[in-house]
Amino acid sequence: MSKLAIPISEQIERLKKKGLDTSCFSEDKIKEILLDIGYYRFGYYCHPFMDNTSDTFKDGTKIGTIIDLYYLDTDLKYLLQKYINRIEINFRTKLIYFVSMKYKKDPTWFINNEVMEQSFIDKFEDIYSEKFKTENLTIKKHHKKYPDDSFAPVWKTFEYLTLGAIITVFSNIRDEDIKIRISDCYGIRDLNKFLRLLHTVRQVRNICAHSGVLFDYRLPQSINSIPQITFNGSDRNSVDACIKVICFFTKCISTNRHNDIENEVKELFYSFEKNEQIKKIITDKINYNF
Repeated sequence: MSKLAIPISEQIERLKKKGLDTSCFSEDKIKEILLDIGYYRFGYYCHPFMDNTSDTFKDGTKIGTIIDLYYLDTDLKYLLQKYINRIEINFRTKLIYFVSMKYKKDPTWFINNEVMEQSFIDKFEDIYSEKFKTENLTIKKHHKKYPDDSFAPVWKTFEYLTLGAIITVFSNIRDEDIKIRISDCYGIRDLNKFLRLLHTVRQVRNICAHSGVLFDYRLPQSINSIPQITFNGSDRNSVDACIKVICFFTKCISTNRHNDIENEVKELFYSFEKNEQIKKIITDKINYNF
């Protein structure tokens, strides 16, 4: 049988028995923390402070330090999500515009097999279900006004697609010249490299949007090297490498926003500069250079 749920009081005792110093908080505050974060999720942030050979905390580990790591991770996700949203809107807008200008007479070009791969169209028709049409207000209004339309135009439909879905649309456009025209807006003409950068943003976006753990994330596939991004040495898999990709896209959109994200990331990391344990995680796990 798998492990059973245990009450908060027992959770606290287990942490203490493993050597966690809880003296910086009252018992009530620790209960509040565990009821807020959850014992299981709290464990994610304990890993850097554990002695893996004995499943106990390293000497001197304080619960406050683990909470500091939790808030670093949370604040970083909030920060990046704001700029990822901007990237998502910008990319979606460019995709809609350039393809629509090529196929001006077809506002639903996304289900036209002269424009898109048939395999995409087959799957998209399943996505554009009755549920999709009734749950998304703009789409619902469109079909009420135009009951004979099988699909709403692209500029309405794509507002309800995820970043991952928009990237899939881009990948399945038949005309390579249109794809290069879109990627060239970001200074990249190599479509494979461009897609790898987009997928990097998507992967970080999913972690941020679904409250995943970010600080020790490693990309399963390295980011392609491009002259516009200077990575830390040969590292192209760390969170810092992902941040550099997000900064790259942000710079393509707005110099002011690029300055903002760089300053906000720096301010966040430097707020832990005097916290040696967290600083070490920032340098070793995130791979940020102070």
